[in-house]
Amino acid sequence: MGSLRIFVGLAVLVLVPLAGCSSGPSEEDVARSFVNAVAAGDAAGAANQTDQPQQARQVLEAARRNLSPTAVHATVREVAEDAQGVPTARFDMSWDFGNGKVWNYPNELKLVEQEQGWKVRWAPSVLQPQLGAGQTLSFQEQRPDPAPVLDRDGKQLMGPEQLVTVSLSPSEAGDVPGVAASLAGALSTVDPGITQQSILDGAGRTPPGQPYAVVTLRQSDYEQVKSRIYELPGVRFPAQTRLVTAERGLGTQVLAGVARKVDEQVEANAGWRVVTLDATGNPANELHSVAERPVATTNVTLSDGAQRAAEQAVDPVPQAAMLMALQPSTGEVLAVAQNAPADAQGPVALSGQYPPGSTFKTVTATAGLESGKVDINTPVDCPGKKTFDGRVLPNDNEFDLGRVPLHTAFARSCNTSFAQLSVDLPGQALPDAAQRLGLGVDFDMSGATTITGKVPPADSVVQRAENGIGQGTVLASPFGMALVTASVAKGQLPVPTLIRGVPTKADANPQPPPQPALDQLRAMMREVVTAGTATALNGSGDVRGKTGTAQFGDGTHSHGWFVGYRGDLAFAVLVTDAGSSGPAVEAARRFLAGV
Repeated sequence: MGSLRIFVGLAVLVLVPLAGCSSGPSEEDVARSFVNAVAAGDAAGAANQTDQPQQARQVLEAARRNLSPTAVHATVREVAEDAQGVPTARFDMSWDFGNGKVWNYPNELKLVEQEQGWKVRWAPSVLQPQLGAGQTLSFQEQRPDPAPVLDRDGKQLMGPEQLVTVSLSPSEAGDVPGVAASLAGALSTVDPGITQQSILDGAGRTPPGQPYAVVTLRQSDYEQVKSRIYELPGVRFPAQTRLVTAERGLGTQVLAGVARKVDEQVEANAGWRVVTLDATGNPANELHSVAERPVATTNVTLSDGAQRAAEQAVDPVPQAAMLMALQPSTGEVLAVAQNAPADAQGPVALSGQYPPGSTFKTVTATAGLESGKVDINTPVDCPGKKTFDGRVLPNDNEFDLGRVPLHTAFARSCNTSFAQLSVDLPGQALPDAAQRLGLGVDFDMSGATTITGKVPPADSVVQRAENGIGQGTVLASPFGMALVTASVAKGQLPVPTLIRGVPTKADANPQPPPQPALDQLRAMMREVVTAGTATALNGSGDVRGKTGTAQFGDGTHSHGWFVGYRGDLAFAVLVTDAGSSGPAVEAARRFLAGV
């Protein structure tokens, strides 16, 4: 039950003078105390104000349990004698079930004087005028079916389907280990992760008296195992209609967030009613009802084709791999793909934080170019390794290019050149350039929780050198790096969106990088593919991008990245613990071939 908000007022309008002789609480006091206690959910306290406390408490507790309100409001309007001279309190009750579901009704109660003082004359109708003996109240929600989720071209990505939850009630099962073994034997054909021990562990963690939900199955999977589990003692099969992907596993991480938004619509549009239940639990009378409203179809920006191409690109990778794709011109999310090892870690393509490695040289280059300190042809030193205030930073395998133009150092991914460039810039240069390209901007995007990354100012030479090559304190998600390349392609930061018609809020609206800096950066990113570290993409069209190898942990392992764009398609690929950027480049090649 949610937190309780209680609003109780007392307005006494005495139409016939009340001449009480008791020195205890007055009729008004008792009436107010009773409705106060009912509103507060204090069944015992309310029952003690009645002449039949045991019967009253049972009815009040059952009603509170069955209605489960988030708040109850009660107001006494008047206390006066009726035609027979019996003190009568007239009051209003309001039951709030949350999400705008409120049930109001007027009522009245009679008061009788006993040796202990004034008491409420108990009858079930004191709680609700139409509540009879042996009955209780019940709140029932009538949820509309969720509407389909369609991609940008109208193709269905998710649709409503009846799902069956296989639940185990240990108190009813008898031989719990035996039932668990039988369940595991059948269900493991659908989900190999289900074992006798996993069921016993789950049931052991479930509060006493509550069933343990073993697994929720699509109807087709349930039909496969039904004959083997249907007669097992203590096993139940509650069903409900929920959204599921049109194809098993398609866009699992991103569509889960969309489904949660649809669930919110279903909840907001749900119909509901309050009924009286007879002693057998069947409805007797309907006291209040609100019809359910249909849920509108949800249109997302995802592309079924791009999503499938992205998943086919990362699925063969043995390590956790993910691919994020955006449309630069609009900021619309086109694909969010993760393979099974990545899925086990959650929606990491959208919010995981990783060192971006040399892909961050797009930011360092932007900062240098817009500062005017360098241009695309400025000669820079690219020794095999270089020491910055005692910290030695090497190139990959300590390759040495000597003195080369900046564009060559970028295409070949020269760490020593870009670490020095970062050191030569002001401390705020990298955070400012990163924000202009979207890294570090916080977005409130409906349907997904996202984190772009963080680029804090560096307060030392070593920190600036390491940050300049995407190590140090710099972190980014594939979502963040896809935004960086989308910003380069568009010329300014596009605001990302996932659900059509629901705008995204951003905590910053940075100015775009200067056009001359962008033009030079785009040329440098093209050279990465034509003559640099990503020549494996040379046959994939006009691709512009940057590779990255990012050390993590103790420095003996590294992630592999490729970020880039082709036309109006920007993307980022991350393969964790890959050792090099090669697997990410290959995944990018598969994606571009399939999209």
